[in-house]
Amino acid sequence: MQHLFSYSATLRAPPEVIGPVPEGIRATFYITGGEFSGPRLRGRLLAQGGDWFTVRHDGVGVLDVRGTIETNDGALIYLAYQGLSDLGTDGYAKFLRGELPPTLPLRTAPVLRCAHPDYAWLHRTQMVGVGEVDLQRFVVAYDVYAVQ
Repeated sequence: MQHLFSYSATLRAPPEVIGPVPEGIRATFYITGGEFSGPRLRGRLLAQGGDWFTVRHDGVGVLDVRGTIETNDGALIYLAYQGLSDLGTDGYAKFLRGELPPTLPLRTAPVLRCAHPDYAWLHRTQMVGVGEVDLQRFVVAYDVYAVQ
């Protein structure tokens, strides 16, 4: 794998908890900003978007993230990814009680889309994100890699 970029983002605290629905517990973590940098991408995460997160009954968290990043040269890039995080077998019950773990590992498959021709290579790249969210500070950090 080839490292493409790393990023960190801040999240509004606390999350907006919708509560139990048939799929699990729904909660939204809103992005309030952030930065990213790497060999071919640098810029900031705009203060919009979020993670429409679901904690399944088995304690697995399902990520559904969408947002916009802006490169240093002004290109806007749509960022979307889904992924998983394991809160443990008792994660559903703990989340329902408002007991968040201090940190949570995140594994994702990002997709980036951009109209700017300098970033057309993103449309041909399969990516993997390895990250962690600090649920005490509401900060998420990722390393994103291209699968070769």
